[in-house]
Amino acid sequence: MEYGICHLGIIPMRKENSHKSEMVSQLLYGECYKIIEKRKKWAKILLEWDGYNGWIDCNQVHEISLANFDKMVQSDLKISSELVNYITTKDDLLFPVLMGSDLRALDILEHQFEGEFLRPKKSKTELKDTAYLFLNTPYLWGGKTLLGIDCSGFTQMVYKINGVKLSRDASQQALEGQTLSFIEESEAGDLAFFDNAEGEIVHVGLLLENHHIIHATGTVRIDRIDQSGIFNLESQSHTHKLRYIKKLI
Repeated sequence: MEYGICHLGIIPMRKENSHKSEMVSQLLYGECYKIIEKRKKWAKILLEWDGYNGWIDCNQVHEISLANFDKMVQSDLKISSELVNYITTKDDLLFPVLMGSDLRALDILEHQFEGEFLRPKKSKTELKDTAYLFLNTPYLWGGKTLLGIDCSGFTQMVYKINGVKLSRDASQQALEGQTLSFIEESEAGDLAFFDNAEGEIVHVGLLLENHHIIHATGTVRIDRIDQSGIFNLESQSHTHKLRYIKKLI
């Protein structure tokens, strides 16, 4: 088995081994992975954080030893907490890293970072404040950053910044946690899941106080929520049908 680490600010992960294939997720700086298959110019990887798999360009692969992989995943989480900051390489080159990047990689990659970071404590009280930092971020299928994010990437990153592992896709996240019977039982930071006409989970958002929800659709925005689903205040209509609510922490 071969191992790697994201040594750049962002690396796109694709469904198939082609630049024309859809982007299903992204790697952020410091995220580790296993290399499970290699083809000409492409590597299929399995992310350590969420078990998600996809293809990345071999030119963006940075291999590390098993010892360094284990060192990363066994040490305490260290997350970049600023919207954007810069890494300095050992060649004195700069490149940007975004909020949510894993700074445990600094020693392994021999990089320098002088910005602010946090060591998450898996506290539910900070989830709402973290979610607000993403307000107005444009929607991007497969995105995980302030430059563009999708609904499940948004909830995953809010939880990651607070030290909690969450699966990548909404349908996977819906399998985690404790199901609540009513909105009235929920707290700010719980997740609400929404389905389509076939009963498939297709959307997720993070609940706020007073029957509001923050979610990524077009942009990261705040709407009302009731037992029927999300009520868009601008269109004065329901846009997503509520399936259930989950408490994860």
